[in-house]
Amino acid sequence: MRFKFGSGRTVLLAGVLLHGTTAALAQTQTTLSTSSPGQAISGTTGVSPFAGSAPAKLVPGVMQLSLQDAIDRGLKQNLGLLLSSANIHAARGQRWEQLSALLPHINATPYVADSKISLSELGISGVPGITLPQTVGPFSYFDARASVTQSLFDSKLINNTRAATQNLKSAEYTFKDARDLVVLAVGYVYLQAIADEARILTAKAQVETAQALYDQATDQVNAGTSPAIDGLRAKVELQTRQQQLIQANNNFAIQKLTVARVIGLAPGQEFEFTDKSPYRPFEGMAIDDALKRAYASRSDYLAAMTDVRAAQFSRKAAVAGYYPSLAFNADYGTAGAHPSTAAQVFDVRGTLSIPIFQGGSVHGEVLQADARLEESRERLDNLRAQIDSDIRTALLNLQSSAEQVNVARSNIDLAEETLVQSRDRFSAGVTDTVEVVQSQESIASAHEQYISSLYSYNVAKISLARALGIAEMGVKEYFKEK
Repeated sequence: MRFKFGSGRTVLLAGVLLHGTTAALAQTQTTLSTSSPGQAISGTTGVSPFAGSAPAKLVPGVMQLSLQDAIDRGLKQNLGLLLSSANIHAARGQRWEQLSALLPHINATPYVADSKISLSELGISGVPGITLPQTVGPFSYFDARASVTQSLFDSKLINNTRAATQNLKSAEYTFKDARDLVVLAVGYVYLQAIADEARILTAKAQVETAQALYDQATDQVNAGTSPAIDGLRAKVELQTRQQQLIQANNNFAIQKLTVARVIGLAPGQEFEFTDKSPYRPFEGMAIDDALKRAYASRSDYLAAMTDVRAAQFSRKAAVAGYYPSLAFNADYGTAGAHPSTAAQVFDVRGTLSIPIFQGGSVHGEVLQADARLEESRERLDNLRAQIDSDIRTALLNLQSSAEQVNVARSNIDLAEETLVQSRDRFSAGVTDTVEVVQSQESIASAHEQYISSLYSYNVAKISLARALGIAEMGVKEYFKEK
């Protein structure tokens, strides 16, 4: 049987969530725009199996869902991980298929036959003076023996089996890498959801502030101490904040659907997020230490190295088409016209096969194996460079977003103080609602900056854990409770 080289890896993992998911997450920008619900896994919606799942059973009541609970569920129900697990079984089957060619094949083929033949059907007719019967027989045959076939030496089969063994290891590494990708995907959508939930609380507070301003402006307009335009401005501001609250609620509801799909909750399952946007200071990490750890831990990198070894064995198997092979065949049993008259029979044979001219087929296989080997090496080199980029990007984002969180906190305090002074000035008749509305806008902007920077900071920590190849352990370490 001709061996077909294949990694046994899910294509989704290479394009997998997240070809580039680490980069996409690490480059998350802290803009003032609201989130885009339903698009939490960048570049994967409708394509990557990591964006889907096999739903679990419906749980009565409202489920309380922490980040770790969500990750645990994702590691059981996420479709990308389930498919990767199936690939291990397929790779194991391919290995056994190749290994079987090196193991003994033993068969028992007893048979009894009773035959009567027509001479005319065989083209035998009578000769002058001799009359032949139309049929001859019946004849009886009996044969009962066991046969064994064993390859004694075949370099092609040996190297094909070694390549299949490496493919199995690659599939196992890919499965481990898929677990990291699930952690990344779940962490991404969960953090996006709690950021959207925080935006709802901020929007509600802004509506309450706008309502108070509108009531105050209306009272002053009715008292004749402020022009009507102040009341109009306050009403526009109130309705704008109400619209933002409606949009924030909608975004959050859609993002909850995305979370449910990624972690495999049953359709219609009610749940609440128990974790809020946490901020835990992160201890610095030297780039050289991080890279050394990543190259030793990243399962996709280990799988890529295993793919290179598999390709090397596949090339050896292709070249072995030029080499002789030695096989052994034997059978033993009884045979005769009837079981009662059967005698012992056996046959032992050793066969040396020497390829002399194969019509260029071996040369063609070698050329294809060379191309696959070169491709696997190029993929490994590319992945090594990508890991370096992932590590550096995550560390830069951690530093930047941590600084932005501190600045955003300060901006919130300053904006709230500005709003208090603006409202006091408006109450005293020193200014109009323009200044107050502008102060409200500043508060809204400051809160959005804080939510976005905090979200980016936490995503950067998950991205770093993924880049290091320790996503499961990293999330527990980076987000542990005080």
